[in-house]
Amino acid sequence: MPDAEPSRPTSELAVRLTAAVRDAGDVALKTFRGPVKQWIKGKSSPVCEADIAVDQLLRERLATPGYAWLSEEAEDDPARLAAGKVWIVDPIDGTRAYLAGQPDWTISVALASGGRPILAALFAPVTEELFLATAGGGATRNGVRIAASSGDGLDGARAAGPKRFLNWLAGLEPRVVAMPRIGSLALRIARVAHGALDAVYAGGASHDWDLAAADLLVHEAGGALTTLTGDSVTYNQPDPVHKPLVAAGIGRHAALIRLVRDRASEFA
Repeated sequence: MPDAEPSRPTSELAVRLTAAVRDAGDVALKTFRGPVKQWIKGKSSPVCEADIAVDQLLRERLATPGYAWLSEEAEDDPARLAAGKVWIVDPIDGTRAYLAGQPDWTISVALASGGRPILAALFAPVTEELFLATAGGGATRNGVRIAASSGDGLDGARAAGPKRFLNWLAGLEPRVVAMPRIGSLALRIARVAHGALDAVYAGGASHDWDLAAADLLVHEAGGALTTLTGDSVTYNQPDPVHKPLVAAGIGRHAALIRLVRDRASEFA
């Protein structure tokens, strides 16, 4: 049966998402900077009991018949590929920061339709920052409308990303300001959405759940997150892994794409 819900999220769904991520933040804070069970999945990716608890809470609060679920901490169900809408979830983005007692971790949730996010929430419980965005409806931080920084130059631009990329930018413009690393990639990109950063580079091997919510935030704040050739990111594909990406306000993003387009292989 076709999905009868309109493509633009309802305000009721946004309210439900807001309440869910806030409650998920309370769950995560219970074991933050305290004893918490942890282990390694794959080759080197840390997981802890808070990741699992948050995922379970969000699924209980948000899962709806006809909506698929794609989470870093849940088994991938290929049925999601045929779903009209899919929740894309990172229960704790920045688990290493969480386990180290650092504040820069987030809970990241997006609802995607047709390969693109249409509703997003990013919550940083320690700093009490709630970012929200709806497709065509703008983006906010703690209820205040946000916008990416303007301009198209690198002189004085605050940039974040892997050291080799920052060094390359500094070689082109020594006045680029290299900013400290942010443990959560989603939060790093969100800093572009509210103008705290001017440009962010994401190395290869990021996943849908790292990106989807922050992508919509940047887009609705007047910026862009794309591949190094300027292509938008498509979500809910068979392989949810992505190549290197760059995020910035529209003018600066265009300038960065012109710089890196012919040298993309250097940063793969």
